[in-house]
Amino acid sequence: MAASSRPSSSVVDNTKAIVQEADLLAPRLNVGFLEYAQARGFHIDAARVRSPKDKARVERSVPTVRDDCFGGERPGSLDEARDRGRRWCASEYGLRRHTRTQRLPKEHFDAEERPALLPAPTEPYDVPLWCEPKVARDHFAQVAKALYTLPTRLIGKTLRARADRATVRFYDGAGLVKVHARQPPGGKSVDPSDFPPEKAAYAMRDVDFLQREAARHGDAVGGFARALLAGPLPWTRMRHVYALLGLCRRYGDARVQETCATALAAEMTDVRRLGRMLARAAPPTPPSASPQVIPLARYLRPPSQYALPLASRERDNEREDP
Repeated sequence: MAASSRPSSSVVDNTKAIVQEADLLAPRLNVGFLEYAQARGFHIDAARVRSPKDKARVERSVPTVRDDCFGGERPGSLDEARDRGRRWCASEYGLRRHTRTQRLPKEHFDAEERPALLPAPTEPYDVPLWCEPKVARDHFAQVAKALYTLPTRLIGKTLRARADRATVRFYDGAGLVKVHARQPPGGKSVDPSDFPPEKAAYAMRDVDFLQREAARHGDAVGGFARALLAGPLPWTRMRHVYALLGLCRRYGDARVQETCATALAAEMTDVRRLGRMLARAAPPTPPSASPQVIPLARYLRPPSQYALPLASRERDNEREDP
C-alpha cells in the first residue's frame, strides 16, 4: 500500500485481524496492524457496527472484483492473481465510465490520486511477532523458541515481547525494560548484568572465578579444584567444583584442606571419594573443659538441722533436765 503525502485514512471492516474490539469512538486495534499503518503512513477508520452506510462503503467493491475480475477463473498462484488484477485495473475496469462521477477510474486516478502518492516501499514490511512470555526463575524468557535474559526483579512476571528481524523488545506494561538482538530458534542471548553479582559467574560459566573461590578456602583446596578443571573442556567439570565448595561449607575449611592435601599426594581427584573420606574420618576432638570449682555456700547449715527425728530428741533432753 502506497503512502500519501497528506493524511489519508482507510475505512476497514471490524475484522479481528485489524480491530480487536469494536467501538463507536475508540475501537481497540490489533497492535501488529496498527504498527503497519504507522509505518505506511495512513489512518485506520473502523466502520461502525451494524451501520449499512459504512458496511456498504467497505464491501461494495468486493463483488465487483470477485465476479468481474476473477469470475470463472482459478489462478494457479498468487503471482498470476496479481498479474490478472493489474491488467483488469488498467485495461478493463479502469476504462469503464463510472455511473456517478462520469469519469474513467484510470483517468481519475492519474489526475487526482497519483500525484498525491509517495513512492512505493522498496522493501517488504517487517511483520513483527507479539507474544507474552513469562520470566522463569533462571532469568530467561522464551520468544520464538529462543531464550533471552531479563533482570532479577522481573522473575515470575508475564511481559509483552515484540520480535522483528533484528531485535526483541520486552515491555512491562507500557514501559520498555529490555532489548536483545534477535536470535534464531534454539539460540540464547545472555546479558551478565541481568544476574546478581554472586550468580553472574555461574551463569556465564566463569571457570577462573570458580578457581579463585576454591583457592580462598586453602591452597590444597585450590589445587584440588585446579586438578578437577584440568582438561580441554573445563566447563563440563564445573559441577565437581560446586560439590567441592559444598564440602567446605559442610565440614569446614581446615578439615577439607587437610583431606585435599592427602588426596593430592595420592593423585586422587574424585569429589565423591573425597566426600567419603571426610565423612568417615574421625571428627576432631573437642578441647577439654576446665574443672568447674563450686564455691562454698555463705550460710551453710549442719545436716542435723534437716533430720526428721530432731523434735523427739529435743523432748527427751527436756525430760532429763531437772
